Amino acid sequence: MLDLVTDLAVTLGYAAVGIALMGIGAVLVDLATPGSLRHLIWHERNANAAILLASNLVAVGTIATTAIVASDGDFLRGIGSTAGYGLIGLLVMTVAFVVLDLATPGKLGELLVHPEPHPAVWISAVVHVAVGAIIAAAIL
Repeated sequence: MLDLVTDLAVTLGYAAVGIALMGIGAVLVDLATPGSLRHLIWHERNANAAILLASNLVAVGTIATTAIVASDGDFLRGIGSTAGYGLIGLLVMTVAFVVLDLATPGKLGELLVHPEPHPAVWISAVVHVAVGAIIAAAIL
């Protein structure tokens, strides 16, 4: 029974770190785009904003999951690498967004929350997912 309680506590620890990382990712996406991301997605039903945020969350989840698996059951190592690699992933995603913004005409953040579908959102989304995969591969 003690093993079960320990495993549940470890799971809650990893979940807390993962949720915190996803929250930080959502804040970073919100800062990179004009207006309130929450309002754009839930009130205006802006698909571009939703795709952008979802891709960030998938990337963060990929990094966190890989860090947990790579920890081989060592909780302290796992929680540290999940937080560390997650923060590095968010930093790299932010840098990639800035680089993509510099390489494209106009302000990328404005294009990505435009009410009409815009193909730039898919490019930015793939950059998020690719960064998540690169960081995940680096963990292994």
